[in-house]
Amino acid sequence: MNRRNLLKTIGSGIAGVGVMPIACAQDNMKSNYSKLKGNINHSVSAWCYKKIPFEDLVIQSKKIGLVGVDLVGSENWDVLKKHNLISTMCYGDLEGKSTRSLTNGWCDKKFHEDLISNYLRHIELVADAGWKNLICFSGSRREISDKQGLENCIDGLNKIIPLAEKLGVVLHMELLNSKIDHKDYMCDNSKWGVELSKRLNSENFKLLYDIYHMQVNEGDVIRTITENHKHIGHYHTAGVPGRHEIDESQELYYPAIMESIVSTGFKGYVAQEFIPTKEDLIGGLAEAIQICDV
Repeated sequence: MNRRNLLKTIGSGIAGVGVMPIACAQDNMKSNYSKLKGNINHSVSAWCYKKIPFEDLVIQSKKIGLVGVDLVGSENWDVLKKHNLISTMCYGDLEGKSTRSLTNGWCDKKFHEDLISNYLRHIELVADAGWKNLICFSGSRREISDKQGLENCIDGLNKIIPLAEKLGVVLHMELLNSKIDHKDYMCDNSKWGVELSKRLNSENFKLLYDIYHMQVNEGDVIRTITENHKHIGHYHTAGVPGRHEIDESQELYYPAIMESIVSTGFKGYVAQEFIPTKEDLIGGLAEAIQICDV
């Protein structure tokens, strides 16, 4: 199970039959949560909670103290606004499918025409909605060298960054591992991603540093964050190995990682993106937030 397989399921925000009792039961189990410290702006990735109707996830997230929900398309932005939460990392809309593709990305010029057209439209959608962050992907290598892929990304992204700068939208390219989850993905290491950010030289382009993915592919998480924080605009979490809860069952010590993020002066968002295994889905999310709330 991964995001690529589940993207199609979140468009309607409804996971299927029999989910309302789950949400109601969890509402009864967890009614009081510890007050958050305010040093980190917490969020959660919507696709990880496909068993819960989207609006229920929004309601529960607000109760926990989250400021918004990650990876939300325009089809669900009204739900967030209804409950005074924000889209902490946007997709555009379902019509522009290329903006949600992890494989057909900026490193391959054959996708540029479609990507440029849809991203220009989506940047306007995000700005009009009052949001700020919009995700993008390098795509798969397809035997393209990292050097050529870097040049291709620069060429394509430079055609949309001026509009992003004008409208105050920040594009975030996600770092994903190519070892287990996203074979052949080009932006699979921080060195390549940071070089892209340096070459683009725009405050409206940042990296989405996925802690799980980068632990799998390269490790050395805290030093990498500390040395490259100026190029990082957003963070995702998950346990290693397995991409599940971030508790003592996995190898990363998230309180120390969060302390390092706070020490850099980071004011963006940290989104939980683990695939939950516990029966109490919302309770497990609340526990993860407490672990990360340093």
